[in-house]
Amino acid sequence: MKDLSLAEVVGASAQALKSRASSNLGAIQLIANRMKLLALNALIEAAHAGEKGAGFSIVAQEVRTVSTEVETLAAALRAGLSTGVDDLTEAVARLTGEARATRCVDLALNAVELIDRNLYERTCDVRWWATDAALVACGRDPSPETVAYAGERLGVILSAYTVYLDLWLCDLQGRVVAHGRPDTYPDILGAQVDAETWFRDARALRSGNDYTAVDVRTEARLRGAQVATYCASVREGGRPEGAPLGILAIHFDWQPQARAIVQGVRLGAGERERTRVMLLDARNRVIACSRDEGVLSETYRLRTDGRFQGHYRDGRGRLVAFHGSPGYETYQGLGWRGVIEQQSVEGSTNSLP
Repeated sequence: MKDLSLAEVVGASAQALKSRASSNLGAIQLIANRMKLLALNALIEAAHAGEKGAGFSIVAQEVRTVSTEVETLAAALRAGLSTGVDDLTEAVARLTGEARATRCVDLALNAVELIDRNLYERTCDVRWWATDAALVACGRDPSPETVAYAGERLGVILSAYTVYLDLWLCDLQGRVVAHGRPDTYPDILGAQVDAETWFRDARALRSGNDYTAVDVRTEARLRGAQVATYCASVREGGRPEGAPLGILAIHFDWQPQARAIVQGVRLGAGERERTRVMLLDARNRVIACSRDEGVLSETYRLRTDGRFQGHYRDGRGRLVAFHGSPGYETYQGLGWRGVIEQQSVEGSTNSLP
């Protein structure tokens, strides 16, 4: 049996009450009509009786007046009841709609908050691993021995952290000198990445405590996988203030992790088939979608009106709720948003774009 919303329950109860009251008012109307008919007959008979019927005529006239008053009162009650029930139903529908919209804003926050916490861990990982002695030694002197040992160390890390596709150690000229998965990605070693945004940003880092992050993209060198890349500088002695020796880039396996978050949002019964849960980047590009639609190809027409969070109805009557990235700990985020797009129950048979 389909679950009913509060508005539907109250609306059904109010309409049932309205129906019963209308039925009773209808019975009162019938009685008033009969009284009026009886009063009319009595007046006719009193007229036939002449002076002897004068007293009866007064009583009949009073009955007629009372029946008219009853009829007027019944009509007023019917109109007032109808308006009151309709107003009540409309008010409950508005309150329920507002509650649903607020809940969807909370769900949007939950989605973007989960990814923020996840990516905060990535920023910790890259800064920690950049201090590894094997990477520092390779950055200082990329001999065959240090390169082999650095690659081995990166492979060990990857075996324990399955959310990464690969880890690259680059020299300051942008050449990959070691990475963790040479068997899976044999063309990475020696690749030149100096033209990449993430490398240029990382090359400008001032301290080993700093990191860079770029928006989700596909990485051709990793077989077109969707990645979120985080970088930190490898420095002399593994110290934050040490001279830069190279760049460590870690490529987060974005698609399965993000999909788990947007598909894991807790929607109510009957909501999932008419709802899209999305993550958008700062340019409103879809970077994750619970339906796997438009990822990295669709720019969503989000209307924030300068708000950090909120909701509205779009041109097709769909509820759109959104919340900006709050960041987590030292991770300030990249201006991403969580978005819930939900078709109304009445229009749930229509497909979403």
